[in-house]
Amino acid sequence: MTDRNFAREAAEKRVKELKGYYRHIAIFVVVNGILVLLKWGVLNSFLPEAFPKEAYFYDWINANILIWGVILLVHTIIVLRHKFSFFKKWEERQIQKYIDEDRDHVDKYK
Repeated sequence: MTDRNFAREAAEKRVKELKGYYRHIAIFVVVNGILVLLKWGVLNSFLPEAFPKEAYFYDWINANILIWGVILLVHTIIVLRHKFSFFKKWEERQIQKYIDEDRDHVDKYK
């Protein structure tokens, strides 16, 4: 396998991961948006008569949003793991900057 083919496959894999991530976000927003509207009573006119409307029934919506939100956060970390190298490079630049400033400060008084 050539480097070019390897780079293309890696890029295709990355695009596929991003596409799945964006789909996950879209589904999260749509489903939880509907559930919140249901909880607020906005969609009550669309519900059948037999649909349970007790307050405790809607309590699980908060848990659903929280648990699914945590899962989405983990998915975000996995998909955007390549972006975190920016922070390592930034940290190294900041350390070097302070070392240089200290060196300049010490050299100034020599």
